[in-house]
Amino acid sequence: MLRTKAVDGAAIKQAIEGRDGKMLASFYADDAVVRVIDRNNPPSKPRDVRGRQAIATFWDDICSRAMTHQVDTTIAEGSRLAFTQACAYPDGTRVFCAAILELSDGLIVRQTVVQAWDE
Repeated sequence: MLRTKAVDGAAIKQAIEGRDGKMLASFYADDAVVRVIDRNNPPSKPRDVRGRQAIATFWDDICSRAMTHQVDTTIAEGSRLAFTQACAYPDGTRVFCAAILELSDGLIVRQTVVQAWDE
């Protein structure tokens, strides 16, 4: 089992930009859900990644890719945290992501990710 760590904007930025999937996974509650909405997973059929173990696998995949990540904006209000992220692959392909996180006891319980890729 992964150790949990309370999440805030600075920790999200450090983990994402450092491509640290293990740290990212530590931010989630055991029963957390990450909902991904993009071209392949439209709003009517989003991809739901359920549970910390599945979320750890999700982040390990993303962090293992040869790409850069930059967290541009982070906004916190009450039990919610939102951020934007710009990514780039070595071939120049870019990805933009906006995420909204719902927190409970300092951990992510629900995250919605909307992303767009260069095509």
